[in-house]
Amino acid sequence: MPLLAEKLWKRGTGFLGVKYPIMAGAMTWISNFELAKAISDNGAFPILAGGNMDPSLFEKEVDKFSAQLKTPFAVNLITIAPNFRKQYEILLSKKVEFVIFAGNFPKKHDVEGMKKAGKKTLSFASSGQISDQMIRFGIDALILEGNEAGGHIGYVSTMILLQQILFKTKEVPVFIAGGIGTGKMIAHMLLMGAAGVQLGTRFVVSEECTAHPNFKQAFIRAKARYAISTPQYDSRLPVVAVRSLKNKGMEAFGKLQLELLKKLENGEISREEAQFEVERYWVGGLRKAAVEGDIEAGSLMAGQSVGLVHKIQPMKEIIDELIQDTEKELQAVKANICSQ
Repeated sequence: MPLLAEKLWKRGTGFLGVKYPIMAGAMTWISNFELAKAISDNGAFPILAGGNMDPSLFEKEVDKFSAQLKTPFAVNLITIAPNFRKQYEILLSKKVEFVIFAGNFPKKHDVEGMKKAGKKTLSFASSGQISDQMIRFGIDALILEGNEAGGHIGYVSTMILLQQILFKTKEVPVFIAGGIGTGKMIAHMLLMGAAGVQLGTRFVVSEECTAHPNFKQAFIRAKARYAISTPQYDSRLPVVAVRSLKNKGMEAFGKLQLELLKKLENGEISREEAQFEVERYWVGGLRKAAVEGDIEAGSLMAGQSVGLVHKIQPMKEIIDELIQDTEKELQAVKANICSQ
């Protein structure tokens, strides 16, 4: 029994309503029902990735999660996705307890709308100023995701966010993401005051994950330094940085930015349309890699914790290992302190 861990993660489990306060990061084309069920069945917290899913398919997936999962789950909405508003409106009337705003920071009315619909809201925070703003907006919990994470990321590391936000925030539960792949690290996040953690990359290499075998093997072969973030070429085209394994797909994104900037200069496209093109690129690139197995031209979104994954395992084995190592590390810390 993880006795020490249970004391430290009580706020997180109470908020999420699950056995373990381990959230599964939302990954487009990957965070589907099969992965969610495996996570739910093993006591952790599943998340449905809205991505830029077609509204009709989105509604079907939400209904499937609601009908068949036995534990609470969240729906992750990307605020900068072209279909965000339609997904938002659909979700208002659904019996989903948690909503996570991602991609960019939600507007106050978006937070208030979901809360009025009886849902608990979570948002990412990339600075102390943003976390304060989210709390003023009424957000129910924060996720601090350092730029070590995969997919859409901010520009600040987990190490700094811990000091800027976690140590100072008491009003709402704070969950930590970015660079976490082991139970030992979970233990130290709890000791610092985190309510729980979020992992994504580690769950991609579970047996239950339906991502293409080529996609999983690319993760297993990769070193931490292979997961790099995309640059923004020009402030006229604001893009949310994406961390992915370096391949031809990453190089193609650079060319896309240059093409879109040229169209902006010539007045052929608006800034909003250009940003939508960027999101369409990543959604399509992810499908190409995660579903079709094209790991050269597709997008291999992965966090730097990819350097910590070395084999494909059943979800139960992954979760059990995380929990056991969390408790073992907490007991080791306790013994070390008491021996001084």
